[in-house]
Amino acid sequence: MARQVDDECEWRGWRAAAEEALYGAHGFYRRPEGPAGHFRTSVHASPLFALAVARLLCAVDEALGNPAELAFVDMAAGRGELAGGVLDALPAGVAARTRAYAVEIAGRPEGLDARVEWLGEPPQGITGLLFANEWLDNVPVEVAEAGSDGVPRLVLVRPDGGERLGEPVAGAEAEWLERWWPLPAEGRRAEIGLTRDIAWAAAVATVDRGLAVAVDYAHGAEARPPFGTLTGFRAGREVAPVPDGTCDITAHVALDACALPGARLLTQRAALRTLGVTGARPPLALASTDPTAYVRALAQAGAAADLTAPGGLGDFGWLLQPVGIARASLGGLLVDVPDHEEQ
Repeated sequence: MARQVDDECEWRGWRAAAEEALYGAHGFYRRPEGPAGHFRTSVHASPLFALAVARLLCAVDEALGNPAELAFVDMAAGRGELAGGVLDALPAGVAARTRAYAVEIAGRPEGLDARVEWLGEPPQGITGLLFANEWLDNVPVEVAEAGSDGVPRLVLVRPDGGERLGEPVAGAEAEWLERWWPLPAEGRRAEIGLTRDIAWAAAVATVDRGLAVAVDYAHGAEARPPFGTLTGFRAGREVAPVPDGTCDITAHVALDACALPGARLLTQRAALRTLGVTGARPPLALASTDPTAYVRALAQAGAAADLTAPGGLGDFGWLLQPVGIARASLGGLLVDVPDHEEQ
């Protein structure tokens, strides 16, 4: 009987299990190697990504009227690679006015650019750009599955990854599921994104004037995956999502549910092309007139192609949320993107 009680205590919802496995005292994101030790993001793929974000920050700066202090907030900063890269890519005059923050639960890494402030929570009341690259996919969510009676039920999990169905989904989570990700048949699964909606709204609320951007694995209402996307990553490889602290636990984001009024959704491919990252090959004639420049341009084109590739990083979703400024004030940047390039 005692063992049965212990077994019952092991079962809990995916949200609580992933929260402890990722962010607990011995969680995956407390590890010193940081995310770059286990998976590659756009930030790690090429310095062109930081350059594009720097261009976006400059557009925000202009839309704000070039304030005396311009903030750049790197949410879920890992080891601060993006914040440092953006500062390096900014024009000198803009960089001198920019106050950069890296927000991460782990301690400040050695060797980080001294200009970057390291925080456990985002600063409040900023004027500038808040940029959250692959943050929301690591905000833990409950997982639901339609039972044999067709009723969506919470999926419970043990520390070893074993699962079973629990109580019916209820309250605000049931309302979210009905609106954003209905489950039409037995065995269909969904990740309930309510916690992400709340987390994103709280992040946006820290911006007094400017722009908040979330970049992530994403799906829209017209193409929800029938069995969900919950998975794990360890040392660069996809693995089973086991909530024991040894692997990343992630799920794609319903960015359309996170979006607040005035937001815009588009693909990374469309966003980066608008920011000058196109992947176009240099003219072959350059190889004859300036071979060194041709090789350099060819390498940049390859890196840009990686960041914008269909079926890869280019399919990431970008959620852009202006705060206290009109979208038109960005001068068409990330506003007048052709509809066929948007999600």
